[in-house]
Amino acid sequence: KMGIQERIKAIQEEMNRTQKNKATEYHLGRLKAQLAKLRSQLYDSEKSTGGKGEGFDVPRFGNARVAMVGFPSVGKSTLLTALTKTYSLSADYQFTTLTCIPGVLYFNDAKIQLLDMPGIIEGASQGKGRGKQVIGVARTSDMIMMVLDSEKGNEERKKLTEELEAVGIRLNKEKPQITISRRPTGGVQFNSTAKLTKLDAKMVYEICKEYKIHNCEVIIRGDYDKGTENI
Repeated sequence: KMGIQERIKAIQEEMNRTQKNKATEYHLGRLKAQLAKLRSQLYDSEKSTGGKGEGFDVPRFGNARVAMVGFPSVGKSTLLTALTKTYSLSADYQFTTLTCIPGVLYFNDAKIQLLDMPGIIEGASQGKGRGKQVIGVARTSDMIMMVLDSEKGNEERKKLTEELEAVGIRLNKEKPQITISRRPTGGVQFNSTAKLTKLDAKMVYEICKEYKIHNCEVIIRGDYDKGTENI
């Protein structure tokens, strides 16, 4: 029996093999729904296997939480020490930081919790390295601060964006105005307050079916695409 990561890989391979056209759009939509569901399960499973991991279960403090995310040895620890006066070990080798180190930045009357976390590697969204713990903390933050190598900034930003968006973290995007209200009976009722050009009722039904939601009301207040990260 395949585990979650193996199932994710299998779906990704099937999506890569499937040509994108009118005839396959609903099939691809269901695959995206399956992928989003599995990725959510991958990180939610942390709650049933001992939390976020030793050293990562940091209580929230202050008015906002900011997670510093980046590859190893890009200066996250140095930045935390400079901004919060909280000491975080930095050295000329990778993976100096092994747990989540919190500090507090005081700005006017606001207290901002700043989190220094281990550098992530490519494949973090699939659980490689400490990616599962780092991304798990990032999901609970109010803002994500990318810390980049000045000589590889654009390349690193692209890779980090891909890793974060792969697990449904929306960067610099407003939360879609979509509500799903479960009901005891009545099937799936679909309504929209905007003209939809990229999404239709059939796709919504398919996604609800994948999540085993058989009775609900779905209201969409914007012209969103078929990406399940929107729904």
